Amino acid sequence: QVQVEESGGGLVQAGESLRLSCAASGRTSSSYVMKWFRLAPGKEREFVARISWSGGSPYYADSVKGRFTISKDNAENTMYLQMNGLKPEDTAVYYCVVTTNSGLAISAGGKGTLVTVSS
Repeated sequence: QVQVEESGGGLVQAGESLRLSCAASGRTSSSYVMKWFRLAPGKEREFVARISWSGGSPYYADSVKGRFTISKDNAENTMYLQMNGLKPEDTAVYYCVVTTNSGLAISAGGKGTLVTVSS
């Protein structure tokens, strides 16, 4: 099992930036995929971005494309989400999840990190 821990959230004004981190530990595999999701009040969980375990093949939801950048430090097994041009609608708890190539979630421990964007 892979343990994850998110950090980096906070309160910012619209247009500002934040960088989220997700540290992974435990039994890992080069075939895994790391993903960011977010959950806003009153809304369903939304996929944000994903990256391969090797740090390649980034993919973004249309809602964040061009503003957010996902990356991974392979030496530290840490995934990042650089969020620029934040909007109030980006306000949510951001979670990281590690999945297999087929999409099966295999991580545990992530409690999320809260991002609040004021207008």
